Amino acid sequence: MSAGRRFSLKITVDAVPPQTCCDYLAERAALPKGRVKDAMTKGAVWLARQGGKRRRLRRASTALRPEDVLELYYDEALLRAAPPVARCVDDQQHYSVWLKPAGLMAQGTDYGDHCALLRQAECHFHPRRQVFLVHRLDREAAGLMLVAHDGRAAARLSALFRKQRISKDYRVRVRGKIAQARGEIDQSLDGKPALTRYTVEAYDPVSDVTTLEVNIATGRRHQIRRHFAAIGHGVLGDPRYGTGNKNRDGLQLEAMGLRFRCPFSGRDMAYASHDRFKKLL
Repeated sequence: MSAGRRFSLKITVDAVPPQTCCDYLAERAALPKGRVKDAMTKGAVWLARQGGKRRRLRRASTALRPEDVLELYYDEALLRAAPPVARCVDDQQHYSVWLKPAGLMAQGTDYGDHCALLRQAECHFHPRRQVFLVHRLDREAAGLMLVAHDGRAAARLSALFRKQRISKDYRVRVRGKIAQARGEIDQSLDGKPALTRYTVEAYDPVSDVTTLEVNIATGRRHQIRRHFAAIGHGVLGDPRYGTGNKNRDGLQLEAMGLRFRCPFSGRDMAYASHDRFKKLL
């Protein structure tokens, strides 16, 4: 992503302006109206009204009120970016299952959400549904994700994750040879227990790369990446952890399987990102 202009602007409206929100912001940010409208559509403008929560403002024609607080987070490079497209694998009404490609964020930031799975899921359904993030997957990683569509589903799915009742399986390629056919890494992360289990699938002596099937019993930040880096087998393509593990094909970590009991139907649910992994589910 090439560099571009990046800034933020926060304004409290002190009187009723004659312009629409888009015109008002364009004037104060010294930007063309078209660029401000594009930024609004892509989730880079926020509005907070007295007694209300801060929310993204997308409608360019919104009329402003005194004491409205407007925020613009402008990142030219991000706004120009064309995000990869996620695929809906299953729709259970209360929640849906998605295959997130590498390079797509799970959720947006102050600077926008058009490069995020949640926004794509929100726009996918007609009529549109609410979207709630119940777990995370690194931007650089590909794989299966759950998206909740109402508060009850978000609470129930989050509880399943918290109680470790959702099994998450991954396919990971790491630097070096791991001698044990099966093993686990039980090492605290950020002062909290973290457990990663793995099974060796293959080892390529030419590239000195081990392919693993990995299951995590906990969901700490960057758990798989940090655990394998800690034992000297950094995940290939990891830009942050490990040494000697650069890879032109990107991060070699994919969330390939999800298993859980549906908190609404009581049925056992199992999802795989492709056929070769279904034997594990």
